[in-house]
Amino acid sequence: MKILYVSPEAAPFSKTGGLGDVAGSLPIALCEKGVDARVIVPLYRCIAQEYKDQMTYINHIYINMGWRKQYCGVFKLEKDGCIFYFVDNEFYFNGDKPYDYIHLDCEKFIFFSKAVLSLLPTLDFRPDVINCNDWQTAPIPVFLDTFLDNPFYRGIKTVMTIHNLKYQGRWNLNKIKDFMGIGDYYFTSDKLEYYKDANLLKGGLAYADKITTVSESYAEEIQTQWYGEGLDGLISARKNDLLGIVNGISYTEWNPEKDNMIFANYGKADFSEKKKQNKTQLQQLLNLPVNENIFTVGIVSRLTDQKGFDLVATALEELCAGGMQIILLGTGDEKYENLFRHYAWKYPDKVSANIYFSNDMSHKIYAGCDAFLMPSAFEPCGLSQIISMRYGTLPVVRETGGLKDTVIPYNEFTKEGTGFSFKNYSAQDMVHVLKYAMQVYYDDKQSWNTLVENAMSTDYSWSVSADKYIKMYEELSGVILERPAEENTEVKAEATEPKAEKAEVKAEKPKTKKPEAKAEKPKAKKAEAKTKKTEPETKKAEIKAEKAAPKTANTEVKAEKAAPKAEKTEVKAEKTAPKAEKAEVKAEKEAPKAKKVEIKAEKAAPKAVKTEAKAEKVEEKKPAPKKTATKTSKK
Repeated sequence: MKILYVSPEAAPFSKTGGLGDVAGSLPIALCEKGVDARVIVPLYRCIAQEYKDQMTYINHIYINMGWRKQYCGVFKLEKDGCIFYFVDNEFYFNGDKPYDYIHLDCEKFIFFSKAVLSLLPTLDFRPDVINCNDWQTAPIPVFLDTFLDNPFYRGIKTVMTIHNLKYQGRWNLNKIKDFMGIGDYYFTSDKLEYYKDANLLKGGLAYADKITTVSESYAEEIQTQWYGEGLDGLISARKNDLLGIVNGISYTEWNPEKDNMIFANYGKADFSEKKKQNKTQLQQLLNLPVNENIFTVGIVSRLTDQKGFDLVATALEELCAGGMQIILLGTGDEKYENLFRHYAWKYPDKVSANIYFSNDMSHKIYAGCDAFLMPSAFEPCGLSQIISMRYGTLPVVRETGGLKDTVIPYNEFTKEGTGFSFKNYSAQDMVHVLKYAMQVYYDDKQSWNTLVENAMSTDYSWSVSADKYIKMYEELSGVILERPAEENTEVKAEATEPKAEKAEVKAEKPKTKKPEAKAEKPKAKKAEAKTKKTEPETKKAEIKAEKAAPKTANTEVKAEKAAPKAEKTEVKAEKTAPKAEKAEVKAEKEAPKAKKVEIKAEKAAPKAVKTEAKAEKVEEKKPAPKKTATKTSKK
């Protein structure tokens, strides 16, 4: 199976958010499972020189961009067993950062999307599936439709992955049409046109064979008007092609047992003491009062409305008055940066505002805090809550998107859960849940430690997510991955588990149900026939009414009416004693059937005459009882 993963960024080469982490980790996890997965990204000037020195030049071509022809080179680098391609063009990718103004970015990523498809024949790599990510690569499914005259491109499937629907690549229709160089056919209201503008993401969603998002809940949410960002109608129309797969994290990079960026390593066995050590040294580093017992809340985030900081701004004064410390790391909107600077000045013993980003400091906060706050207005997936659980720091989240899918709220009765959550987008609800978490921390340490163990036991590694992507690729392309022998054994073992369960059920059935079904039903019918043959006409109705009664009563009747066979009946009664017990159980269960039999006996009066006549003929012949006794004794 061959997969081309197309992304505008990929860690560690270029990264501005969660998409970079995904593009830098998921393809490597796919490669580890036997997929020939390769990544292609732009060759930005801001990529570290140490990586550029490791790249190998492959080839170059020229791409038509409106009236211009643009150079397009391609370089290659292998990292952790995965091949990364880099598209080179200094006119577009010479900036200090990956993204710029939207009108510049639209042209830049239209070039990148066209270059990806145009370069494929020169790479000697024909993918079964091209996985596009966000609006920057959304033109690829549209361009692929125009490339189908070339047999090389026929049969290639496309997947459009939405990491954040808020960003769609929307710009002037005529400009986009000029950049893309394709016909008016593609710029209608059901394709790229969007309220007299062009919308690149909309085109990708319309033409992709499959649409994925980064969590199951977000896949449901974006079909509604509130979260759909104007595309909910299109997404709802394609809901049968929509799939949500939660992102994972690198368990190598984020591992409290081996992390060299934290003060003290720990695992599930010794987190209770080691986390206190991390907390006190973090407090000392940030000039907070050193207190290993105080409830400490961490925040590592972009400071924007999407992340729920309007709620935090409303409640921060009340939170500072409680028995907790708040440690913030991140940058974003100036109003929120200044807000935290103010409260760090006002409450220097309660708030530490670190208005910058540091990977090293983020590791220390995940390890040193007790809880982690994420009150997002919407969150397609979120990685911070997964990382915090990995480090035994319980997340306090709003139930939306990936936060809802990954964090199990605490149940004080069953002691289940991996964190705390609230549903309504309300500052008071957020404060209430934070105070509730603080109460559990102070008053019920045993339950808190159980929650920490639960959180650290969850598995959100890329290996789990990669399996779901592979299944989706197989269904889409029809290409079945040839897994290594060991993995095949595991898959077979998993597939055998349901069979084993069925085998257990089958093993139990002969002991319980099948003998009853095979022995009792024929026996009941034969006993009924025998009763009809042996009893007088005057007693027939009474015997039919007693059919559902325990077998012991039937045996007595037989003994009274078949005196010459009393000895055989006694032997038979001894042999069928276990069956009599089963028959008693069945008799209780078949009480409704007994009523039906009685009703049937009353309704079947015309047939009774025929049956009685047969019974008289059988009494004259006499061999019938012997055959019945012989069959019963064999059973």
